Amino acid sequence: MNEHLNQKRRVILVTDGDRIARKAVEMAAENIGARCISQSAGNPSHLPGKKVIELIRQAKWDPIVVMADDKGNIGEGSGEQVIREIAKCSDIEIIGAIAVASNTEGILGIEADFSITRFGNIIKKTVDKRGNPKDGKVIYGDTVDILNMIDVPIIVGIGDPGKMTGKDDCDLGSPIITKAMQEIINRSY
Repeated sequence: MNEHLNQKRRVILVTDGDRIARKAVEMAAENIGARCISQSAGNPSHLPGKKVIELIRQAKWDPIVVMADDKGNIGEGSGEQVIREIAKCSDIEIIGAIAVASNTEGILGIEADFSITRFGNIIKKTVDKRGNPKDGKVIYGDTVDILNMIDVPIIVGIGDPGKMTGKDDCDLGSPIITKAMQEIINRSY
């Protein structure tokens, strides 16, 4: 399993990291056969970017899922700083990001390539925090603005993991965030 030593590490970013999201992300990563950097979770993210990068480089296989969360703080918070540092690494390739909707105000938002509703439907519009379809393509979330400043080939919008009125619960296997991760992988080859 040392094949990755001469290749870029492939990373999927998730712009959420609270306790409920962490469980959903861990389950989804397991569902698709990815590695999850569980220590990257937090609300807000507490692990510095350099440590997250070190853990990415040590991961046993790809893709690697990293969580980043700003806890709704306006401006560039710790989660966005982690993403910025990861994006600067020449030996890490961000293959996609899951932009999680929230009720945060005063942000730019990010245009998603597509979104996945709480019912698992892929749509060209965006979704709200509960995973309901909304008009437009811009998704608003507390850690998404940084995605405007880095190269991310695929951005998938979803509602808040584990909180989409039960449609993404871990008891169900976290189907929405699992589908988002699988779509990134499918479209990155």
